[in-house]
Amino acid sequence: MKSDRLLSILLLLQTRALVPATELAERLEVSVRTIYRDVEALSASGVPVYAERGRNGGIALLPGFRTDVTGLTQDESRALFVLAAQGAHTALGLDAALGSALRKVMAALPAPHRPAAEQTSRRILVDPVRWMSGPPTAVDVGDLHDAVFADRRLRLRYRHSGTDTPRTYTVDPYGLVVKAGVWYLIADLDGEPRLFRADRVRQAALTEEPVVRRAGVEPADVWEALRRQVEERPGGVRLRVRVHRSRLDLFVRLHTGELTGPPEPEEAGEWVRAELAVPEVAWARSLLSFGPNLEVRSPPEARGLLAEAAAAVMELYAGNG
Repeated sequence: MKSDRLLSILLLLQTRALVPATELAERLEVSVRTIYRDVEALSASGVPVYAERGRNGGIALLPGFRTDVTGLTQDESRALFVLAAQGAHTALGLDAALGSALRKVMAALPAPHRPAAEQTSRRILVDPVRWMSGPPTAVDVGDLHDAVFADRRLRLRYRHSGTDTPRTYTVDPYGLVVKAGVWYLIADLDGEPRLFRADRVRQAALTEEPVVRRAGVEPADVWEALRRQVEERPGGVRLRVRVHRSRLDLFVRLHTGELTGPPEPEEAGEWVRAELAVPEVAWARSLLSFGPNLEVRSPPEARGLLAEAAAAVMELYAGNG
């Protein structure tokens, strides 16, 4: 609707000194001609808005003009109070600031929308921690947060998974990502995107060198590339297994990332067939937790490893009587 678009233009202009008409048109998905007509409509209604022509021109408000109108709809008001990443504010030390900001937003909301927003904040709860994942590791991301905004290179002492000795890296930080309750630093190392888990950072120190980022690359672009590397990593070994139906839901939930396709039922009985793409044969040991409800059919090396592991368990308990 035109009224919503006019309000959007007004709010965008309040955050920037000068916004090109082409940018406004792109963000609001209209033509540049429509933007200029909207600017004329705002001016006619008393808003001190003007257009500067030329290569470096754009749309601007007279300095000092502000409006207290939020323009929020009821659904938009409710959306602000559904906090999808509650743990993020704690890690960044922003709990108090968040509470203060929400109180200010609540006071600024149109009176008819306040009950719905307050009700949403009480009745919609978001817990980003997975079931039975244990207590979350306390992570101080303050130094990483500062590095992201300081636009300087960062020197890390970082411990990789499966190693005890940290290594030292000098990286160019792009941003921070919290995924399923786990914080990551996304950065370039020698011009290549890298992912660093915050809870494995032993030390972080800013250098005096300015950050070097690839031209035109945004943090979201770096994260997308890294995410795809992790999720689309090809498995070097294919395990063919059969799973009892009583454990099929659990099996699929735990190993969705390794499944090469949907499990297929066998011609008769209570078993289904599946194929997993995994990095190495030794990975098959993790399937022992399913006991007799899962059988690895191939490759033979995986069956041999599982047989040895099962025999070792039997010997352990037999030795204890």
